[in-house]
Amino acid sequence: MASSLDTVAHDILIGNDLGGYTIPTKGLYPYQWNWDSVFVALGFATFDLNRAWRELETLFEGQWTDGMLPHILFRKNDPGYFPGPDVWKTTHEPFPTSGHSQPPVAAIVVRDLYEQSPTPENAARAKALFPKLMAWHRWWATYRDPSGEGSVAIIHPWESGRDNLPDWDEPLSLVDTSGIEAYERKDTTHVDASVRPRKLDYDRYMAILQSGRAVGWDPVKVVENSPFLVADPAITMILLRANRDLLALAASLGIDEAKAEIEGWIARLEKGAASLWNEEVQAFTTKNLRSGVRGAGVSSAAFLAPFAGVGTPDQLAAMRAHFDRIAAKATFTVPSYDPDYPGFEPMRYWRGPIWAVVNYMIARGLAESGDAERSERVRADTERLVALSGFAEYFSPIDGTGAGGRSFSWTAAVWLAWVSPQRQVQAA
Repeated sequence: MASSLDTVAHDILIGNDLGGYTIPTKGLYPYQWNWDSVFVALGFATFDLNRAWRELETLFEGQWTDGMLPHILFRKNDPGYFPGPDVWKTTHEPFPTSGHSQPPVAAIVVRDLYEQSPTPENAARAKALFPKLMAWHRWWATYRDPSGEGSVAIIHPWESGRDNLPDWDEPLSLVDTSGIEAYERKDTTHVDASVRPRKLDYDRYMAILQSGRAVGWDPVKVVENSPFLVADPAITMILLRANRDLLALAASLGIDEAKAEIEGWIARLEKGAASLWNEEVQAFTTKNLRSGVRGAGVSSAAFLAPFAGVGTPDQLAAMRAHFDRIAAKATFTVPSYDPDYPGFEPMRYWRGPIWAVVNYMIARGLAESGDAERSERVRADTERLVALSGFAEYFSPIDGTGAGGRSFSWTAAVWLAWVSPQRQVQAA
C-alpha cells in the first residue's frame, strides 16, 4: 500500500508540473503559489534534485524589486480562478502577481536541498538564491514589523496562508464591506461551498484587497491603510526558523557579511514570539494590532514553537498539555484549530481541518526538541489520513475525510519527503 502511494505521489507532482513550476492542483488553483512551491521542492528532491532547485528558482522569478515574494504568480491568465490578475492590478514584470506575500518557508528548504547534496553545483545554486532570500527576509523585517517589536504582522488573512482561521473573526469583523465591487467566486464551482470560507469572509477579503490596490500596493501605505493588521504567531515562528536556517546557510557558503544582519533579525523575532504568549489561553496566539485583542483559542500555529526554537520550559509544558488534550479529542492530529473552541468546524478549510504541510513543520520541530513520541504520532496520523482519503488538500480530524482540491501537490510532496514509510526507512 505504502509503495503504491509513493508512486501516486510521484505522479501527482509530475502531473501538476507545468514546466519548471508546479500548480497546487488542477482547476481550483491553476497558478504558482508561494509556499506550495517550496514544499513541492521537498517532494521533487526525493527523486529529482535538479527539478527541486528549479521549482525554487522559478518561484523567485516573481520577486518584487522591494524584496517581497508574492503569494501567487500569474504566469498566464486562467478565467477559472478568482481573484485573478485583473483584480489585483499589480505592475510586476514579466508577469503579474498578487500584492502580498505568504509564509516564508523558502530558506528552510534551500538549506535542506543544499545539505542533501553539498556539491559545488548546488552551492552555486544556493548562493544565487541567497541574496534573494535576504531581500525577502529584509522585506518582512522592514514592512511587516515596522515598529521593530519582532511580532510579524499580516495585512490580509491570505498572507497568513490560513485564510479563515477563527482568530481572524474579530479583526475581520472590523472591516467595512460597504464599498466592495461586485464579484463572482470561482472556488465553489470546483469544490463544495461547505468546506470553503463563507461569503461574508470573501466580502471582507475583497475589501482588504481593494485597500491595498487603492495605494498601488506600496508596502508602507498598505500597512497604514489596511483595515486588517494582525500579529501572527505562524508567520513569526516560520520566519524565525527560516532566519536560523539562513544563518546556517551563510556559514556553510562562507557568506560572512550577512551574519550580523541575520543575527539581528533572530534576536528581534525571539522577543516578538515571546510577546505573543497568551497567559489566559496558555498558548502562543494572534494579536490584533488595530484593537489589541488577542486570539482566544489554540491554533495549530501554537505548536510551531519547537520548530522556531522558542518557548520557556513552562510554556512548552503547557503546549504539550494542549497537544495531548486535543489528541484525545480528535481521531487524527493536528487540527488547525482547537476542537474545544466554539469556532471549530472540522471540514471548513482552516477552521479545523488538518493540513499535511503544517503537520510536517510541527512534527519536525517536536523531533528536533527531543519529543519523538508526539512527532511520530503526527507522522503516523498523516500516513493514516492519506491511506484513508488520498492526497487531498486537507482532512477532517474527526473522521479523516479528505476535502478541498484532490491530487494535491504539497500533500504528495510531504508524503514523499516525510510521511512515507519508505522515507522513514531511508532516514533511519
